[in-house]
Order: sequence, then C-alpha cells, then structure tokens
Amino acid sequence: MMTDYDIAEILKTSSPSILYIVNRNGCLQRLKCPFKVKVLIDIASLSFGELVLVDEIKVTHEMVTVFVIKDEYYFYYYFDIIAI
Repeated sequence: MMTDYDIAEILKTSSPSILYIVNRNGCLQRLKCPFKVKVLIDIASLSFGELVLVDEIKVTHEMVTVFVIKDEYYFYYYFDIIAI
C-alpha cells in the first residue's frame, strides 16, 4: 500500500490540467483541459451520450482519477475520452 509520502511524491509531478493517455494507436498522447468526454451513463445532472468538457483533473487518496465537470466531481470511468 502506498504511504502518504509516496502519494505526495507522485502528485509533485502531476498537473490538474494535463492528462496522459495511450490512444488507439498505442501512442502516448497529452490532453490539456478542457478536453471533451462522452457520458456513459446518466449520472447527477449529466445524461447518457452527452458531450461535456473536463475542466480539471484530480485524484482521490486511493489514486483514482476524478474529472471536474461544471464544478462537480465524477470518477473517470463514467466517461469515454473524445481525443482529437
């Protein structure tokens, strides 16, 4: 299990406005906020299939990625990233 120190060390090099993904071609791609995502299920005020912009990226203490959308926090797995 990661200690608070380990997590702090990882977060030193992270940014709330940049997300790195591996695209369909297997290449590393950098996405800068705001980037577009598609909603996979109805959740809170968001509807299935809706396209929304991620304003910021956060992580939980358990290192799970969270997207900030319209000032609300959502786990990343509720969305498909629409990379350009």
